[in-house]
Amino acid sequence: MSFTSLAFWVFLPVVLVLFHGPCRTSLRGQNILLVAASYVFYGWWDWRFLSLIVLSTITDFALGRMLAKTEDVQRRKAALWMSLVLNLGLLGFFKYAGFFLDSWVEAWARVGITMHRPALQVILPVGISFYTFQTLSYTIDVYRRQLKPSKDLIEFAAYVSFFPQLVAGPIERASRLLPQLQRKRRVTEAAVLLGLRMMVWGLFKKVVIADSAAQYANAIFGDSQGTQGPMLAVGIVAFAIQIYGDFSGYSDMAIGLGRLFGLRLKSNFRFPYFSRNVAEFWRRWHISLNTWFRDYLYIPLGGSRGGQRTALRNVAVVFLVSGLWHGADWKFVVWGGIHAAMFVPVFLLGRNRILWEGWRWVHGFRALGTFVLVCFAWIFFRADSMSHALQVVDGLVWGWSRGLEGWDGMRSFWKPTDERLFGLVFVGFWVLEWLQFRRGIRWMWRGLWRGAWVEGLLLLITLVFSLRNEASTFIYFTF
Repeated sequence: MSFTSLAFWVFLPVVLVLFHGPCRTSLRGQNILLVAASYVFYGWWDWRFLSLIVLSTITDFALGRMLAKTEDVQRRKAALWMSLVLNLGLLGFFKYAGFFLDSWVEAWARVGITMHRPALQVILPVGISFYTFQTLSYTIDVYRRQLKPSKDLIEFAAYVSFFPQLVAGPIERASRLLPQLQRKRRVTEAAVLLGLRMMVWGLFKKVVIADSAAQYANAIFGDSQGTQGPMLAVGIVAFAIQIYGDFSGYSDMAIGLGRLFGLRLKSNFRFPYFSRNVAEFWRRWHISLNTWFRDYLYIPLGGSRGGQRTALRNVAVVFLVSGLWHGADWKFVVWGGIHAAMFVPVFLLGRNRILWEGWRWVHGFRALGTFVLVCFAWIFFRADSMSHALQVVDGLVWGWSRGLEGWDGMRSFWKPTDERLFGLVFVGFWVLEWLQFRRGIRWMWRGLWRGAWVEGLLLLITLVFSLRNEASTFIYFTF
C-alpha cells in the first residue's frame, strides 16, 4: 500500500477514527491498533512477508529480555550474535543471494571456468533493509546497556512495524520511539495541523516534482546510447531532483502521519542540495541511515581514535557498505566509493565538521560545485548496470559536439503548455525550499491564513499534476 494509492486514503481515515475514537482512552488499545494497522498496510504488498517482520520482532524482543536477565558475558555475546545472524542473515539472503551467486559465476568465468548458476529466484520484501536496522539497533543498544529492554511485546511490535516509516524510513531508534509508545499520547490541534501540512508538502514533492522530473530522467536514461552530452546532463539533474523529491517527500509524509498519531519521527532531510561540501551533504541527506552507520559501524570500527589513516579506512568502509545497502549491484558499491573519494579531501582539510556559517556568495559556488559532484555520482545510482553507467559517463564527457540535437524528440511526451507549467512550479518549489532553508522549515506555514493559502494552493497543483503525470512507486521501496 503506497501513500499515493487510493487504498491508502481509504485505509488512513478508518485507522484515525479508531485511534481517536474507541481506542482514545486506552494506551494498550492504541498500540494494538497500530500493530494491526501496520500489518495490514505491509501485508497489502505481499502477506507472506509478514512472517519475516513477526520473526524479527519476536526474536529481538526475546533476546532483549534475555540480555536483561543475565550478567554472564558469554551469554550476552551469544544473544547479540543470535540477533546479528538472524537479522543480517535474512537481509543477506533476500537482498544479496542472487548478487553474490552472479558475482561468483562471473569471477570463475574470468579465469576460463564455466559454472552454472543455480536457478534461484528471490523476491525482495519491501522495506526489509529499514526494519532490519531498527531491530538490530534495539538489540545492540540493550547489549551496550544504553537502553532498557521493552517488557511489552505489543509496544515493541508497534516500534518495529509503525506503518508510516515501515517501508522507507526514517530509521527510528528504540531509545527515541519506544518511550513515546510507552506513555499515553495526547494529540493536539497544533500537532494535527502541522502533520497535515507536512503530508501535503510531501505529497506535492512526490506527485508534482519527483514524478514530473522522472519523465525526463526515464526518457534520457532509457535511450542514452548516442545521446548528446547536454541532454545527458539534463537527465542526470532530472534524476537528482526526482530522487530528492521522491525520498524527502516520503519522509515528510511519514513524519506528518506520525504527528496524527501523537508520535514524533526523526527528521531525515535538511535541504541537502544547499550543502557546501560532500561531508555536509551527508549530514543533510538520509540522516537516519547515516547516523545509524556512524553509531553501529564507524565508531565500533574505531572511528577516528586510531589516527587519520584508521579514520580514512573506516570512512571508506562505511561508504562502501552504504552503497551495498542501497542495492545488490556493483554500481551501488561504485556510487559509495565515489562519495568516499569525494569525502577524503574534505576530511584531510578538516572541513568535515564545519557547520553552516551563514550564506555568502562563495558558499553558493561551493554548493553548486557539491551539487555537480553529487549528480555525477547519481549516474551510477540511476543506471541500469555498470556498463550502462559507463556509457552515460562516456557520453557526458565526449558527447558535446552537436549540442541539444534530439531534444525535441526526447520531450515529445509533454505538451509545451505543460512544460511551461512545470517550469513555473519547479522554480516556485526551489524558491520555497530556499526560504525554508534560510528562515526555518516552519516559515512557509507560519500563520493560520498564510498556511491555509499555501496548503490549498499546493493541493490544487498536486491534483492537476496527478491527472497528467504517470504515477510511480517510491524509489526507496526497492531498497
